[in-house]
Amino acid sequence: MTQCLAAVSRDALASLPSLKSSDGSILTLDDISGNLKGKRVALYFAAGWCPVCTSFEPSLLQFREAAASSGKEVEIIYVPSDRSESDSVKRTMAMEMMSVPIGEEADAMKRRFKIWAGVESSKLGTGRRSGVPALVVLDSDKG
Repeated sequence: MTQCLAAVSRDALASLPSLKSSDGSILTLDDISGNLKGKRVALYFAAGWCPVCTSFEPSLLQFREAAASSGKEVEIIYVPSDRSESDSVKRTMAMEMMSVPIGEEADAMKRRFKIWAGVESSKLGTGRRSGVPALVVLDSDKG
């Protein structure tokens, strides 16, 4: 069962890569802790070039708003499969989400959860559990 991050555990924070704000600036550990406090946390694996991802996003953003309205906030962290950093920043700004930096850190999260776009199989392999879009809800104690 996933609990809210009332007190964000150091283990949970340590399990996350560095994160960027929606405008692309790197967040400090204190910023991340403050953004996640009292919220459920999910990783959103997606790409702007993926039509299934972009058609799913209005529902995802609606869910996030409904959760906030009901007092059960959820923070969604974008794990990009975009083709460039600028594409990733445009998307996180539009969706108002924190994100994992594109490149090695995003690839490490994809490998950890075995989720990546099919076009990334040449780089990440064929042993994926899911393609994009995918949503993973994190455990509040262990991340």
